[in-house]
Amino acid sequence: MSGPSGDSIGIIAGSGAFPVEIAASLQRSGRKVFVVGLRGFAERRIRDFPHLYADMLDPHALLSALKQRNISSVILAGGVSRPGPLALLSIYTFFRNRDELRKIVTGGDDRILRGVIRLFEEAGIKVLGVGEAAADLLAQKGTMGQIAPPPAVDQDIDLALECLAKMAQFDFGQGVVVADGRILAVEGPEGTDAMLKRVYEMQKNRRVTLDRQSAILVKASKKGQDRRVDLPAIGPRTIELAKRAGLIGIAVEADQVILVERQALLDAADRNGMFVTGVTIR
Repeated sequence: MSGPSGDSIGIIAGSGAFPVEIAASLQRSGRKVFVVGLRGFAERRIRDFPHLYADMLDPHALLSALKQRNISSVILAGGVSRPGPLALLSIYTFFRNRDELRKIVTGGDDRILRGVIRLFEEAGIKVLGVGEAAADLLAQKGTMGQIAPPPAVDQDIDLALECLAKMAQFDFGQGVVVADGRILAVEGPEGTDAMLKRVYEMQKNRRVTLDRQSAILVKASKKGQDRRVDLPAIGPRTIELAKRAGLIGIAVEADQVILVERQALLDAADRNGMFVTGVTIR
């Protein structure tokens, strides 16, 4: 399914269910949608919407496709594997400032994402955040499932948020596992799933022993992060891995963390006796 879309919002779709959820949310609100699926990443379900496929390493073709359809705003959603330096060079070849190009190519993920935003903005296309277009997909404040967090976790949540705030200045991680005032693991470039697997292995190998089940996962956006891209997310898989690692619940920053497959996530949490709650950073 494809064709002209007038005042549609464009969705640049990487892997996972989230781009499809954004498209469905926009349609529910009466907005028109056009999905550009990144070849090799986007799910087949984008075919339920007006769409085309584009190569991530051919931004000229992607931008031309958007302009032909008079699309003036886009949302970037879904995962992609980080390209190597040579691939990044092919993406950013039309940057005139070579020093800036070098910094983008050799920088961390935040710098690369800012470079991607620049590509669209210099072409006259506005990059929207999920909160601007599909706020119903973000976590709300308070308990979101049937299980309420025990009051005893409040101090651990505060500790985790303090840790995340300090890590943010190093462009590092959006998640922490904490138990009884003790940081068990911090999220690195490998992501939340790998961190939760580490927590499981540490307990399995008795490198970490907990007196009681009290560990929780806390996720928040990085301070100073561009809210239009790379917001932290949790989904049903997060619940599965958290339960396996012996966690009792998950706290996320309200209005700043994406709930992928929200109902399935909350159903899984309820089924496993785990809380999911939204918190605000004071």
